[in-house]
Amino acid sequence: MSESLLHSSVEERVAVVRLKRPKVLNALSLEMMAQLADVLERLDSDPDVRCIVLTGDERAFAAGADINDMADASVATMYERNQFARWERIKRIRTPIIAAVSGYCLGGGCELAMHCDIIIASETARFAQPEINIGVMPGAGGTQRLTRALGKFRAMELILTGRQMTAREAYDAGLVTRVVPVEIYLDEAVKLAREIGQKAPLAVRLAKEAVLKAWETSLSEGLEYERKLFYLLFGTEDQREGMKAFLEKRPAAYRGR
Repeated sequence: MSESLLHSSVEERVAVVRLKRPKVLNALSLEMMAQLADVLERLDSDPDVRCIVLTGDERAFAAGADINDMADASVATMYERNQFARWERIKRIRTPIIAAVSGYCLGGGCELAMHCDIIIASETARFAQPEINIGVMPGAGGTQRLTRALGKFRAMELILTGRQMTAREAYDAGLVTRVVPVEIYLDEAVKLAREIGQKAPLAVRLAKEAVLKAWETSLSEGLEYERKLFYLLFGTEDQREGMKAFLEKRPAAYRGR
């Protein structure tokens, strides 16, 4: 790949990945998505990384997919390209990902935020699935994840009109975890990531897995899955350390084992 379209750094067990195409409001090109999948997989395999923050800039988290990649594409081109394979790779990341969103979070940008596990939004954030305005519909999970987050009737209105939601509306609807002033949105995401990074890494990853399972299974299947993961953690050093530290009234020293 020629030019890096991302910037990543790691400090205090937290990785910050920044989308870096400011001239086009961080539009998600095929190359950017390939780079993002590569970077997230690398961080996911790094034992020193316990939480990831994904962000853009104050103007835009990401204003959607790059239309230049699709405007002249045929059905065969889109099928053979298999561009959503990159999104499936992101979906499989085990490390918790916090989206720090400011400004536009539209189309593919909204779908990317919904691929994350927590969304911290600035007061200027705007969320939408506006694909209907250019003759298509969401294709990276927008119709499915937005419906699960908001319910059928709210999601239907947003997807069929392309209307933008304010950060406060998104929070009230259950899409956003927290709304904060624009000056501190990234700091708040990093602060939360550091808090998660202090917990037992295996327990965090399995807890994430169990919560995501709740989206895809019945209650009885989800409860059975949860119990299996709960029992599994009793084979870890971190479980023994965590409970011992609690009884001894001291901070636990987790090692991810």
